[in-house]
Amino acid sequence: MSSLIDRMVRASKLDVNLYEEVEADKGAMGQAVAVVVLSSVASGIGSIGILGISGLITGTLFSLVGWIIWAFLIYIIGTKLLPEPQTKSDMGELLRTIGFSSSPGIIRIVGIIPFLGAIASIVASVWMLVAMIVAVRQALDYKSTWRAIGVCVIAYVIVLVVIYGFVFGLMGLSSPF
Repeated sequence: MSSLIDRMVRASKLDVNLYEEVEADKGAMGQAVAVVVLSSVASGIGSIGILGISGLITGTLFSLVGWIIWAFLIYIIGTKLLPEPQTKSDMGELLRTIGFSSSPGIIRIVGIIPFLGAIASIVASVWMLVAMIVAVRQALDYKSTWRAIGVCVIAYVIVLVVIYGFVFGLMGLSSPF
């Protein structure tokens, strides 16, 4: 079994073989969870100056829940609504590959340095999205990268609507959706 750090580096380098490896490795679920937690904690540390310690705790919890919801949505959209003829996958495969696509999020820890937070967040977000597309393409056995992009975008829009609806509900405001 490959080390966690080695796998995170390979995931960050967008190594398609890594995504195939963790897709097939049922024992990699713990590592995938660790990647999501590490990426979330790095984001929380990077935002302590703005959100304080509560941002670290809630950010980690929201990231874990978001990871599961996003994987579920990608599973439904990718295997039921937009499959290719060879598409076969299960939730475990998607959770593992999508979990590792969070690897570039570690750089968000740089956000603790004034003026670098926004830059680190933008770079990490774009890098993580590209890694997510690679992960989805591999996990769903797509030949088309465009199909993987479409599945990720559709799922992302749904997640945003749900998150904003939840946040607005917590704040007692009417949702803009």
